[in-house]
Amino acid sequence: MKFSISREVLLQPLSQVVGVVERRQTLPVLANFLLAARDGRLTVTGTDMEVELISSVPADVSLEGEITVPARKLVDIVKALPDGSNITFSVSDEKATLSAGRSRYTLSTLPASEFPATDQVETLENIAVAEATLKKMMEKTSFAMANQDVRYYLNGLLFDFSGNELKAVATDGHRLAICDLESSVDVAGDRQLIVPRKGVMELSRMLSGDTDEVTLAIGRNHVRLVKENTTFTSKLIDGRFPDYRAVIPVGADKQMLVDKSVFIQALQRAAILSNEKYKGVRLEAAGSTIKIIAHNPQHEEAIEEIEAEFNFDRLAVGFNVTYLLDALMAIETEQVSLELKDANSSCLVSAPDSDVNRHVVMPLKL
Repeated sequence: MKFSISREVLLQPLSQVVGVVERRQTLPVLANFLLAARDGRLTVTGTDMEVELISSVPADVSLEGEITVPARKLVDIVKALPDGSNITFSVSDEKATLSAGRSRYTLSTLPASEFPATDQVETLENIAVAEATLKKMMEKTSFAMANQDVRYYLNGLLFDFSGNELKAVATDGHRLAICDLESSVDVAGDRQLIVPRKGVMELSRMLSGDTDEVTLAIGRNHVRLVKENTTFTSKLIDGRFPDYRAVIPVGADKQMLVDKSVFIQALQRAAILSNEKYKGVRLEAAGSTIKIIAHNPQHEEAIEEIEAEFNFDRLAVGFNVTYLLDALMAIETEQVSLELKDANSSCLVSAPDSDVNRHVVMPLKL
């Protein structure tokens, strides 16, 4: 196997794919890239057995073949080479040699036959969605995914296709984020997919703000998306996502309307003196102001006051300030609405008069 390629061209697929390669692996070959040179192109593949990324670029291939090499070492070497370097890569005697100018590196290899091949994805349905919209839906919800929760189905993002509508939903049991697709999608039937956390992160990184449509190829256990020269494939989490509709507060008759940026800044300042473990802040609404109070075990205190509009006399409720800030930052309007029934009920955070992007935050007893 032998090919030549410019540093800048090679760096693009390496940077794209390296995100799926875990630093600690049970199988040594999973710490490697699979490099395949044929038909004038170099294809780089990385996988962790759950998410796979394949990216290809043109290369001057003089001897076709495939091999696996240490992923992060290769990325670090190529990054460190001078701009404009021309790289020659060759394999002999189970060693890979990378040369650029007066630099020469020899890397260990493992046979391509040891690299796990992704199962053939049997496509049940292709769904077209605007790229920017799909990226936005994930960004507005993915922060609420659980991380390494024993309830494995929470460690991912739900795509709920029903009645030509698409919703992205995430929850970690303490908060919930929902974002609706603002246009209809052509779906054969109702379907729910849970994409694992890592798959969501890599897919979001791969997508841009283009208005072009991308196609999600949905299989029984996989979802695949092809964009230009990159193919993303992720296994789906096999589990039943909780009934998120039941969590959305019903009959929340108390509403607060606040200026979003003023509220965020006041919460960020108060959070400095909140309890590091629970991150709790207390909101006391009375008259036409909300008082934001934070305490910590060192008996330090922060008090912030902001103007607000309510439809009730007074209310005091506690929240995890991080969850509240995440929800507020996902709302795009200048004003934000907080709706709840009482101090013990969950709070619905949304844009006034819009339910496209909704967030539910559970109260905290302080």
